[in-house]
Amino acid sequence: MDFITGEILYIDKPLGWSSFDVVKRVRGVLLKRLGKKKFKVGHAGTLDPLATGVMTVCTGKATKRIEELQAGIKEYVATIRLGATTPSFDLETEIDATYPTDHITRGSVENVLRGFTGEIQQIPPAFSACKIDGQRAYKRARRGEAVELKPKLLVIDEIELLDYTADTITIRVVCSKGTYIRALARDIGEALGSGGHLTALRRTRVGDITIDRCLPVDDMVAMLKETEITFPEENQ
Repeated sequence: MDFITGEILYIDKPLGWSSFDVVKRVRGVLLKRLGKKKFKVGHAGTLDPLATGVMTVCTGKATKRIEELQAGIKEYVATIRLGATTPSFDLETEIDATYPTDHITRGSVENVLRGFTGEIQQIPPAFSACKIDGQRAYKRARRGEAVELKPKLLVIDEIELLDYTADTITIRVVCSKGTYIRALARDIGEALGSGGHLTALRRTRVGDITIDRCLPVDDMVAMLKETEITFPEENQ
């Protein structure tokens, strides 16, 4: 593999790892193998530490393709707990309010989900990497500061209800770049009159890359340590 000219690696990001953690692990292995002190490695599309799934990592000159790669359609499987909210809209923060869910039925969930297909306006979470006056919103939110973000126009191509219980739903979402599934969980909970927050998230597709084409981090590291490396001058 020619990591300098550029390779694109597909990794199944594990729970609890940041996207930077994955990049750091890959870069560390390649620095040793290439005998370099610096080397470009980047990812196309951030996943929160509490999310798992498809993560595209680019090396060398392939990092120039990051913007192109992260523009692809995304598919997620998300689990949402109804009847409770958190400030971060997921499990990063503690529950701050609870609501009844007795009025919710499978039919009412399916009806609400239909209202989120097509073009929608979504306000990003305060606990997000969006910038306000040059500073990440989540830094302000974690300091307890008020954060106001403007709504963004997004496209949700599909929402499918995969599972339903009295207080939990699992959905499959196909959406455009920039969609916050945590914010979608918030909005679905509000539409159901119960509140809601994300309890699990798995990205199953980015563009044409599906989760079955991705290697776990340890398997990817083992492959990188063993694969034959070529250099640009050898390819000329």
